[in-house]
Amino acid sequence: MKLFQVRKGQFVYFNNELHKVYSVKPMFKKSVHLYRLKDMQQVLTKANDIQLYKPKHNDSFIFYGKRYTIDKDTKPKPGDYILIIKPAPDFLDHYSLNEIEKVDNVEDGNVVTTRDNGVKHSEYVVMVPDNLEGSQDIAYNDKSLVTDIQRQEDESPRILAEKDNALKPVVGDIYVDNQTNTKAMIIAMTENEIVFGHGQRVHVAELLNEDNYTLVYRFEEDL
Repeated sequence: MKLFQVRKGQFVYFNNELHKVYSVKPMFKKSVHLYRLKDMQQVLTKANDIQLYKPKHNDSFIFYGKRYTIDKDTKPKPGDYILIIKPAPDFLDHYSLNEIEKVDNVEDGNVVTTRDNGVKHSEYVVMVPDNLEGSQDIAYNDKSLVTDIQRQEDESPRILAEKDNALKPVVGDIYVDNQTNTKAMIIAMTENEIVFGHGQRVHVAELLNEDNYTLVYRFEEDL
């Protein structure tokens, strides 16, 4: 790709795996900053080393150790994850292209996410857990290069957690939500979600996105 074609939020392939662009800084030699979707590992690279991919209905990919399939026909319900493919946020909403957010409630097809974003039915598709019949695996650009062992590890949240213990948030950590300038402490956790003290629930992968959250206090540092 050419640098002027690269936009925040785009899905791209880098080193055969699906990533998302989270920042473009033209003044640097490695000007494109990516997150690998399967584990949110950060990468710095150049525009000519990535290949654009536009997600579509029935595409299947791995998001933080778990596989999902994009389904434009599924109606969302609380607890589902959505992929925002046509962002048109109102003034008080904070989201952009290909954001992944969790549904808090639904009204006439429009949703409010756990980050208090109102997303219209025309802006998103639902991410259905696992593979659907006839789905297309887009986690890898060339699937013939991927071993069975790698596939198993990539789709194992347990293995991912073991690898990422140093980065994984814990109860007591304090983060700032950069989009709303809200500081909050983690008071509870599930396998892949955290709960802040003011009631907001977000996927643990969101905390690794520096555009969304900044860690200001790590509980374990004082132990």
